[in-house]
Amino acid sequence: MKAIILDMYGVIVKQTGDDFVPYVQQSFPTLTPEEICKPWNKANRGELTSLDIWATIGFHGDLEKIETDYLDTIELSDGFMDFIKAVRKKYKLAIISNDSSRWSKYLREKFKINEYFDVISISGDLQIRKPDERIFQLTIEKLAIKAAECLYIDDRRGYLEAARKLGMNTILFNSRNVPYEGDVVNNFAELMNRVL
Repeated sequence: MKAIILDMYGVIVKQTGDDFVPYVQQSFPTLTPEEICKPWNKANRGELTSLDIWATIGFHGDLEKIETDYLDTIELSDGFMDFIKAVRKKYKLAIISNDSSRWSKYLREKFKINEYFDVISISGDLQIRKPDERIFQLTIEKLAIKAAECLYIDDRRGYLEAARKLGMNTILFNSRNVPYEGDVVNNFAELMNRVL
């Protein structure tokens, strides 16, 4: 194994993204999950800016502050920094994340994690979302290795399946407590034991 590729939400950070709808519904209780997720998904494809998400939903005023207030509820997963510092010496590292360009940039800068990664593939930058195999393929090409030399870690089973079809090795990071037939870890300590 030459590279470890990590998902962001539900892996690097504790929040899986599932908290966005209830967060918005505190201000707009009548909005449906579909109405809230539609602009979010467009931003994740690079079709809207992240500030457009808030405006489309119905927020007014200082949208940057509204956005920052939400993003500041997101926390790094326990043990992530110890893990990344330890594996950095042995593996190439990458992120593949479905996210808006701005949200991803804000969180990576806030947590000071950019320096640890050789490749960062964000759907809002590339206009390709998981499970589209092209986002995996691009990342592998930038790492200059073969799919079989990669270990991909995600909390969503469907994205692991897409990576596995390309020949990547996969592990479910089980922050959602879902049943899974394949390899599973529950935290970064367990993942560190697997790869070091």
